[in-house]
Amino acid sequence: LHVGDMAKMNVSDNFVYKEIYLHRALSDADLVCSVPMMKTHGLATVTLSLKNIGIGGYPGVIYGTVRSLVHQEGIKLEPTGTSAVSIDMVKANQLGLSVIDATTAMQGQGPTVSRGGTLVKMNLIIASQNALAADMIAAYLMGFEPSEIDLFSWAWNAGMYPSKMNAIEVVGENIEKARQHFKRPQVVPYTMISDWYGPPCA
Repeated sequence: LHVGDMAKMNVSDNFVYKEIYLHRALSDADLVCSVPMMKTHGLATVTLSLKNIGIGGYPGVIYGTVRSLVHQEGIKLEPTGTSAVSIDMVKANQLGLSVIDATTAMQGQGPTVSRGGTLVKMNLIIASQNALAADMIAAYLMGFEPSEIDLFSWAWNAGMYPSKMNAIEVVGENIEKARQHFKRPQVVPYTMISDWYGPPCA
């Protein structure tokens, strides 16, 4: 999705980008499926369905290999440069199915073991046609309350639903029995790690 034929998409009621470039494989799709791993994250607290598309959908050839330009624009609204830009990208896509791989998850200073994350066996798969609902349940299973996740607050500000856990119908495993309390990441502003990400592309 990072190189090739790109399309320009308009974003209504945007936070950061009124227009977003994305790969035609996404722009021409009738339905986009987000399949993230369940992880904690030093910028986003957790990285799940919304962020998987919300940051991963920005093509590197335009926005930088690790989307450095996206984060630089995003920090004009919020310190991590992650949440508002993620919602803009989600709006540009036909995100219709989320399948979160929580067979083995990551806790601590993710998103990688090399940056301080450690693995957690969960033996779960979380699936929903509503990405925000899937992410809220996943975050809860990791020991977070949805109100702690900045990305969810931006989603609610954009009119996305659900806004409460009791509005989500859960089938399968009992979430209280499956819930664990992950080691939390230290969430830092993007400016603290921008040197690691590198400069924005030209």
